Amino acid sequence: MTSLTGVVQSAPSGRVGFDTDTKLDLATAKLFRQSGYDFCLRYVSLGSESSYDLDHDEAQAILDAGLALMPVQHVRYAGWLPDAPLGTQTGQTAANNAIQVGFPPKVNVWLDLEGISSSATAQNVIAYCNSWYDAVAQTGYLPGLYVGANSILDSQQLYSALKFQHYWHSLSIVPNVAVRGYQMIQSDGGTVHGVGIDKNITQTDTEHSQIQWLIQQT
Repeated sequence: MTSLTGVVQSAPSGRVGFDTDTKLDLATAKLFRQSGYDFCLRYVSLGSESSYDLDHDEAQAILDAGLALMPVQHVRYAGWLPDAPLGTQTGQTAANNAIQVGFPPKVNVWLDLEGISSSATAQNVIAYCNSWYDAVAQTGYLPGLYVGANSILDSQQLYSALKFQHYWHSLSIVPNVAVRGYQMIQSDGGTVHGVGIDKNITQTDTEHSQIQWLIQQT
């Protein structure tokens, strides 16, 4: 495993970025940077990495283009059932894949929480999320939570029942995180430079915390 070059920094408020499931090369990443994008989120797998998932070479190209970078883990197909053992297993995979890409400690690694079966209880979801958190945190990464559609938890549960300190608001209509709010807000981005994206904007939450990304030193 080769470490990525760059430093971990707090993201200033108002920075514009994107997430995409499309693999990027250096030329395309440079086009995004030239178009005013500041950062990118790319996906790592629920299991063994696939050809379309983020790998070391792609990650380094994104950083070399001047974009900050964070990994987010794929979500299961809609209707999945969470529990604590699955959270541990999935979190370990997220952390291991981030390590293989070369991310240093203290970067946000994101859990995509959405599409949960309506038969799941809030306690199922809480157990899954906190087990995922522990598995990722013990490797030195900072776990973050993407709150998507059908994530079951309400505003207070998102804040008080979970261990997370970093939250990402999806395109969907979802609860606010009580007390602290969100550090990143997603909106529809469409197709840019031939790549399907969602746009994201950073902000400082009400507890004065920010997302933590990897970026090249200039």
